[in-house]
Amino acid sequence: MLKEIRDDAKTRMQKTVETLEANFAKIRTGRAHPSILDAVRVDYYGSEVPVGQVANVNVEDSRTLTVQPWEAPMMQKIEKAIMMSDLGVNPVVTGNLMRIPMPMLTEQRRKEFAKVARSEAENARVAVRNIRRDANTDVKNLLKDKEITEDEARRSDDEVQKLTDEFVGKIDAMLAEKENSLLEI
Repeated sequence: MLKEIRDDAKTRMQKTVETLEANFAKIRTGRAHPSILDAVRVDYYGSEVPVGQVANVNVEDSRTLTVQPWEAPMMQKIEKAIMMSDLGVNPVVTGNLMRIPMPMLTEQRRKEFAKVARSEAENARVAVRNIRRDANTDVKNLLKDKEITEDEARRSDDEVQKLTDEFVGKIDAMLAEKENSLLEI
């Protein structure tokens, strides 16, 4: 029973870290990365799909993405979707290839992105702590129902706290890495 509670908490904490990773990928650093276009949706025969599902998205160099649609008529739709997004980029179409140069970020914009990253990390820390609280509540309920001893409950609380510390440490390391890449010129 206690093992199931710990395993559930660990799984949920891992999902929180993965979600943070995905959120960090959306915060752009000025370098070209295919995941920048993940949030851009294109109308493909009546349904909204990510750009990556209708075209090849590659990195040409550190500041340029290339987009090559699988179907020629999609070029205008992809271009329009990118222009309408809040990425602040201007695609350049040459034949059947679209180049998207990434503009340099100003120092102020970099600091704003770092602030957003810190906020995302704090949300992840809160989520991990909430998971810890849920696990500890489950253990207390087992103790109250006399299904486990006080020693087992204390041991379980310690193990859940170690898990929490481990995942908060991962979140802090991810934040430090993201801030370094954002503030690096």
